[in-house]
Amino acid sequence: MAGLAAVFLFEMLDNSILNVALPVIGRELHASTTALQWVTGAYAVVFGGLMLAFGAIADRSGRRRIMLIGLVLLGAASLATAFVTTAGQLIAVRAAMGAAAAMTTPGSMALAFRLFDEDGLRVRALTLISTVGLIGLAIGPTAGGLVLAIAPWQVLLLVNVPIAALAFLGVRSGIAADDPAGLHRDPLDVPGMLLGTATIVLALLAPTLFVDEGTGSWAPWAVTAAAAVTAVCFVLRERLARHPLLDLKLLALPLVSSGLAYKAAAGLATAGLGYMVTLQLQLDWGWTPALAAIGMLPQVAVLIAGSAFVNPFVQRVGLDRAAWISAAAVVSGLAVYGLLSRFGYLWVAIALVLVAAGMRVVGVVAGLNVVRGLPGNRTTIGTALVDTATEVTSGVGIAVTGTILAALFTGDIATSSWSPQQTGEFHQAVTLAGLALTVVAALLVGWGIARTRRAAGDQAATPVDDTVPQDA
Repeated sequence: MAGLAAVFLFEMLDNSILNVALPVIGRELHASTTALQWVTGAYAVVFGGLMLAFGAIADRSGRRRIMLIGLVLLGAASLATAFVTTAGQLIAVRAAMGAAAAMTTPGSMALAFRLFDEDGLRVRALTLISTVGLIGLAIGPTAGGLVLAIAPWQVLLLVNVPIAALAFLGVRSGIAADDPAGLHRDPLDVPGMLLGTATIVLALLAPTLFVDEGTGSWAPWAVTAAAAVTAVCFVLRERLARHPLLDLKLLALPLVSSGLAYKAAAGLATAGLGYMVTLQLQLDWGWTPALAAIGMLPQVAVLIAGSAFVNPFVQRVGLDRAAWISAAAVVSGLAVYGLLSRFGYLWVAIALVLVAAGMRVVGVVAGLNVVRGLPGNRTTIGTALVDTATEVTSGVGIAVTGTILAALFTGDIATSSWSPQQTGEFHQAVTLAGLALTVVAALLVGWGIARTRRAAGDQAATPVDDTVPQDA
């Protein structure tokens, strides 16, 4: 378990620790604004784009094996940071680290699931792993700032080398190789893998382009159209392929579709809320970055301290009820923010707490529902689906918010002082964006509840076959 927890520590720490160093990186590497954006964006796009592909490979070649290869790649890419001299080289390093994360993250959840046969133990294991990751997310900016005071920025990425080594040793010594009976031997669907990766990469690029270039530019619309075309081609390929990368019947399984709906709702709400709160605290209310970081502490505290309450809560209400209650809490927090945030920080704090509390549970339970609803030899691609749903909907949440702000706010939003008209436009945009995301997230939760009830009915009527997918 220590090795699996170290994998999640790397993912969350890596996501948060580098942001604080971007100004220093920009100066030392003479990087443009676009290049700095891709220092962080390359990781996210490659990570999200390759998860399904590596999930399918791991279910065939062995989850432990793919994870160990990914950890070696992580260590090598992190070590290469010491030799980086240009922004382009750093972007390439970050892309390689994104590929390593795509190889390790889904497999860690799948291995944690397969280590235990009882759902209560699985909840505890996944809670432990996610808690370690959230600690990394919380301490990242602070730790990064302290390191930069005494060391060069490269140290922030070189720290991944010992983490990768610890995780490698923990996985290699503490987890047995996959049982061949738990893998499947279908040929790898390479065209499906390429189409699926292209679809996800384009879907992650489009929101960024909408926010950066606006709806008046042709680029985000072209990328969106390309994502739609590749998505249609992917679906057609998977329906016609003899051995598809992703059997679409799996997505229709009630537990799978409900878990993905809850994760999608949570990803949409969390990303949209984080984006809006950051803008409100610093641009609308004029808080300094340090004070704004303190303003986010209610969310950080709940995410970390909430680990003690996840398992008792799940035991009390059951997995299925815990999933929809926690997803509903996320939606409620988003609604509170959209309706009441303009009336003071108290409402912002309440929204952050509700969303964090819901995320703390749904992050474990919804993912567990997806995996336990799948055949045993599809475990890793199931966890990859969960992560992909979160990545894509997070991008959509930011895109929707950014597009509404761009449409309603006149002038430069980053200006030092707003006119009363601009303040009113911002409040109107935040309310509209918050309520729009709330409606979409609520529809996803409603769909998830309906599918959970369907799953309960199917389970009562027919035992689940662990090798052959059932039609919904």
